[in-house]
Amino acid sequence: MAHITIQKRPHNEAVVTQRKFFKKTARGKVIKIIRERYLRDDIYCGIIGCRLCTDGTTAVLPASGDTTHRDFPSGHYILPDTNIFLTQMDLFESTQFTFPIILLQTVMEEVRHRSLPLYNRLKALVKSDDKQVWVFYNEFRHETAIIREENESPNDRNDRSIREGAKWYNSHVQLARPPIRGQKPPKAPEVVLLTEDAGNREKALSANIPCMSIRKYVEGTKNPAQLLDLLAAVGSEEIEPTKATGARTVLYAEHLPNTALLAGVNAGQLHQGHFNANPYNYLEGTVPVPAFAKPVLLVGRENMNRAVHGDIVAVEVFPESEWKSPGDEVVDAESTLKNDDVESGDEIDENDTLVQARESRVTRESAQTPVEKQPTGRVVGIIKRNWRAYVCHIDASSLTSASTSSLSLQTIFASPVSRLLPRIRIRTRQAPSLVGQKILVAPDRWDRTSRYPDGHFVRALGKVESKEAEQESLLLEFDVPYRPFGKAILDCLPVEGDAWIVPPKSDGGPVWRDREDLRDLIVCSIDPPGCQDIDDALHARQLPNGNIEAGVHIADVSHFVHPDTPMDTEAASRGTTVYLADKRVDMLPSLLGTNLCSLRAGVERLAFSVIWELTEDANIVNVRFTKSVISSKAAFEYSEAQMRLDDSTLNDPLTVSIRLLNSLAKKLKAKRMAAGALDLASPEVRINLASPESSDPLVAPSMPLDPSDPEGKEKGETIGVMQKALLAANSLVEEFMLLANISVAMRINEAFPQTAVLRRHMAPPKTNFEKLQNMLMKRKGFTLDVSDSGALAASLDKCVDLETPAFNTLVRIMATRCMTSAEYFCAGSVSRDTFRHYGLASPIYTHFTSPIRRYADVLAHRQLAASIAHTPLHPSLHSKAHVERIMDVLNRRHRMAQMAGRASVEFYVGLALRERGEMVAKTGKVEGVVEEAFVIRTFRNGLGVFVFELGLEGLVMFKQDVRFDAENYTVTLPSQTGGGEVTIALFDKVKVRIDVEKDKNTQRGRVKMTLVSPVDSSAL
Repeated sequence: MAHITIQKRPHNEAVVTQRKFFKKTARGKVIKIIRERYLRDDIYCGIIGCRLCTDGTTAVLPASGDTTHRDFPSGHYILPDTNIFLTQMDLFESTQFTFPIILLQTVMEEVRHRSLPLYNRLKALVKSDDKQVWVFYNEFRHETAIIREENESPNDRNDRSIREGAKWYNSHVQLARPPIRGQKPPKAPEVVLLTEDAGNREKALSANIPCMSIRKYVEGTKNPAQLLDLLAAVGSEEIEPTKATGARTVLYAEHLPNTALLAGVNAGQLHQGHFNANPYNYLEGTVPVPAFAKPVLLVGRENMNRAVHGDIVAVEVFPESEWKSPGDEVVDAESTLKNDDVESGDEIDENDTLVQARESRVTRESAQTPVEKQPTGRVVGIIKRNWRAYVCHIDASSLTSASTSSLSLQTIFASPVSRLLPRIRIRTRQAPSLVGQKILVAPDRWDRTSRYPDGHFVRALGKVESKEAEQESLLLEFDVPYRPFGKAILDCLPVEGDAWIVPPKSDGGPVWRDREDLRDLIVCSIDPPGCQDIDDALHARQLPNGNIEAGVHIADVSHFVHPDTPMDTEAASRGTTVYLADKRVDMLPSLLGTNLCSLRAGVERLAFSVIWELTEDANIVNVRFTKSVISSKAAFEYSEAQMRLDDSTLNDPLTVSIRLLNSLAKKLKAKRMAAGALDLASPEVRINLASPESSDPLVAPSMPLDPSDPEGKEKGETIGVMQKALLAANSLVEEFMLLANISVAMRINEAFPQTAVLRRHMAPPKTNFEKLQNMLMKRKGFTLDVSDSGALAASLDKCVDLETPAFNTLVRIMATRCMTSAEYFCAGSVSRDTFRHYGLASPIYTHFTSPIRRYADVLAHRQLAASIAHTPLHPSLHSKAHVERIMDVLNRRHRMAQMAGRASVEFYVGLALRERGEMVAKTGKVEGVVEEAFVIRTFRNGLGVFVFELGLEGLVMFKQDVRFDAENYTVTLPSQTGGGEVTIALFDKVKVRIDVEKDKNTQRGRVKMTLVSPVDSSAL
C-alpha cells in the first residue's frame, strides 16, 4: 500500500495564499470575499531551453532574447507595465515591433479591468503567430506572489508586483547561466521593465532592475523612425512640447471628473447621451437625452468642449431663456479653418481673428432663427470616449518640409475621411512620404489649450484612389472585421470539406435524428442576381381540404456552427456579413456560406423549416417547426421568378407553386398594411462593375457614347449605376420571410421568456416629424398624421404630386430618416409592451431567415431547436446578461455594416461620376454630369439636393448673399436673364451639374454640385 504524506500549510503563510477583496451586492451590501490561492514553484518562465524550468515545450521566448537594441547588446526581453499596454497597443501590434515580450498575469488582469476592447486586442497579440509573447502567471509563482500591504493602494500593489516579477526574471536568467570554471562569467540577457511612471522607474532602478520609458526604449532600436511615429501622445515629460501645446491660452473649460459626472446624472442636474456632430455645421452638435423630447443643442466650440462624434458625454442644460434654434447656415470646417497653423502659438494671428469673428456671428444668428427653440446646453465632461483609429489624409499645406529625404520630426494635420470628425494633429518623421496616401491615425488626447486633438500615426494603407487602399480604408472606417479566418476557426469545419454530403437516410446516424425528409417537395429559392449564400427557399401546394400548405426552409447553419467553439466566437464577434459594392466580407467561412449551407439547386441540404397551413384568405390555421432535409428544384433570380409569374403559358409545378406563393403574399401584405405597417423607402442604387453593355457609366444598358468602342473595352473597368428595380417577386419573398420571423419570435418567446433573441422597432417620438410636417404643410398643403403607424401610412399614401411621380418616394425617404433604428434585444431585459415592431406593425419579431449572414439568426435557430426538443439549449443562452452583451455587439455591427455598404456605393457612384465627366469633357460639351434633383433642405447660403437617379445627396453652395426665407423654406436668387429674381423652394425639381473635385492639399475627393436650372449658380 502506498505511503501517503499529508503536508499542512504553516499558518503564517495563509496571508500570502489567500486573496481578500470586498464586493458590493446588487442591494448595496458590502461583503468580504476570501479566495484561496495555490502557490507553485514550477510555473515555466517561457524561455526556450531554460535549464531551471521543466516542461518547456510551449516556450516562445528566444534563449538569448533580442540582441539588436543599442543599449542591450547581450540580449534582452521587455516586460511592459499595465499603462504601457493601455496607451501603446498600436506599437505592439505593428509588424515592425518583434521584440520578445513577457506579459505578467498582474498586467493582463489589470488591462481586463480597465478596458475590455484592449484586453481582447492583448489576447489576440498573445495568440499571434508573428509575435513572441509569453504570459507568466506571477500571482501563482511562490517567489513572485505578493500581498497588498496596509495602507497600500491597489495601483501601488500592482506596480510592486510588476517590479517583483521583473526582479525575479533577471535573477532567474542569471541562475540559468552558471559560471564555468576558468571562463569569464557569461553575459545573460536582461529583462527590461517598461513604464511611464517616473516613481515606478525610480524604485525599479534602486532595486537594480533595468528600466526605462517606452520612448527611450524605442529610440534605441535599430530603425526607430517608424516606431516612434506609433507612440501615442500621452503627455510624457520626455517629449518636447510643440508651440501648439506650449504656454497657450485656455480655449475650453476643464472636464469634470467621472465621479462628479455620474453623481450629477443620478441627481438629475446633468444629462447623459451620445454626442452627434452636425454634418452641415461644425459649430453645432446635439445630444439626445431622455429628459427632453428634442435633443440638447450645443452651439459653439466652447459648449461642445472637445466632444467627438459618438462620445458619451454629460451635458448641463441652460435655463430656458437661453435656449436657441439650430442654425440655418452651412458652416464647413474645411474652408473656414483651412489656413490654421498646425504649430500656432500663444499669439492671435489674423486668421485666428477671422475665424473667431465668423464663429461668433454664426453662434449669434442661431439664437435669432425664427424656428422653435430647443433645449440648449454645454458639455461638462466625457463619460466615455468613442475613439479608435480613423482613416485620414495628410494635409500637405501643414508640412514644414516636403523633401522626401527629410527625416525631421514634423507636426502636421491629418484630415479624417469622415467630415463629422475634427482634424487630428500628429508628429511624424515620415510626413513627406505620406502625402497622397490614406493612413490610419489614432487620437490620444485633446488638451484644453488646443483647437485640435493630438494623435499618432498607426500605418499607411496605400495610395489614394487605389482599389486596395480604398477597400481597406472603408472596412477600417466602419470597424468591419476583415481578417482571414484563422486555423482554429477552419478546424471547426467538416473534415470532408467540399466533399461533405447529407448522409443516406438508410444509414441513420445523428444527422437524420428528428429530421423530416422533405426532398420530394417542390422547393425553390428566389434571390438577387449573383447570390451565392442562399439562406432561404420556399414551397406552396394545395391541400386536399382546400387549404394551402406554405413552407419557408432556412439553411441549418446551427448544425455546423456549435456554441462555444472558435468559429462561433468569431461569428459572434463579426455579427453579420458585410455587403460592399465590389466584395462581400463573410461572417462564416465560405465553405459553409457559399457551399455546405447554401440551398443551391439540385443539391440535398440541411434546413430548418417553418410550415403553415393557411386558408385561401391567408389566415393561419396552424404552424409547425421542424429540422429537415430538402432538395431545391431551382435557384431563381428575382427577374426569372417574375417572368414565371407573368407568363400565362407556363403551368409547370414550379410556376404553379410560385403563383400560389404570390397570391398568398399579396393577401399577407394587405393584412399588414391594414394593421398599420409602413411602406417606407430608402435611396437604393445598384452598382454594376465591368458592365460590357454600356460605355456610359451612369446609365443602364443602352446605346454607347463612343461608336468606335461599342463595348467600352478601351475604357478600363466600367461602372454602371442604376436604380434597384422592385418586382412582385421581391415582395413575395419578403412577405414569407416576415411571416417566418414573426412565427419563430412567438415560439421562442413562449419557450424562453427571459432570454429570447428578439428584434423591435420603437415608435419614434412625434417631435422627430415636426420639421417634415411643417415642410409638407407649407410647401404642398399635405398633413402628416403621426399619431400611430397606421395614420402615418395613410398620410404618406396621400402625399402625391401628379406632375412628379417620384415625389411620394422622396417623402417616404425623408420620413424614414425621422424614424428610430430597429434593434436586437433580450426578451427579459425590457417590458413586454415595448416588444412591438413599429414599421412592420407586428407585436413581436425576430430574425430567423438569414443565419448564413446574421449571427442573431443563429441564436434564434438554437432557441427554436430547443423549443421543439431537438437540441438542448446551451447554458450561455439561459443567461440574460450574456444575451444582452451579444445584442449590444450585434446592434453595433449591424449599424456599421449598413453604413459601410452605403459608403461603398457612394464611392463607386463617385468613380462613375468622374468617369462620365471625363467622357463628356472629351466630346467638347460642358464639363460635368447634369442630373435632375429635388431640393430637400434650404440654407442661408445654399441648398441641400437629392439626385434621385444616383441615390446621391449633396450641397449647392452660394458665395454671394441671397434672400433666405426660413419660415417658408425658400431661397431667392438673382436671375442671369432679364435682371429679375428666381425663387427656389423646398421640394422643387432643379437641374444640377455634378463634378468630383480633389482637394489639392489632402487629395480627398468630394462631390461638388452646381445649379444649372432654373439658375446657373456658378457665378453666385
